[in-house]
Amino acid sequence: MYFEDYDRSTRQEHSGEDVFSKPVRAGKRTYFFDVKATKGNDYYLTITESKRRVDRDGRFSYEKHKIFLYKEDFEKFAEGLGEVVKYIKDRIPVVEARPGEFTDVSFDDLSTKEQ
Repeated sequence: MYFEDYDRSTRQEHSGEDVFSKPVRAGKRTYFFDVKATKGNDYYLTITESKRRVDRDGRFSYEKHKIFLYKEDFEKFAEGLGEVVKYIKDRIPVVEARPGEFTDVSFDDLSTKEQ
């Protein structure tokens, strides 16, 4: 997991008990999908976007944006997200990975192509 992107010292007042976390590395950003529990043992989701920045003094800092998603909104959120993703995929071709980014090509695939 990429915890260098995640600074737990900046928790917001809404933060509950951590139940499950799934970090997703995507280029220069990391997205954290965190399941949290309320005092009444109800679950909600926080989605955090973390982007590493270089300060003027050369040190790294992290710019973060967070949303809270409650279970009564999951279905509408998922429907909206799915609709928007489908709209984009239907209109814009998939872009190949940029230099320096990971792809799902294995070394075996590369050696086969060169022969």
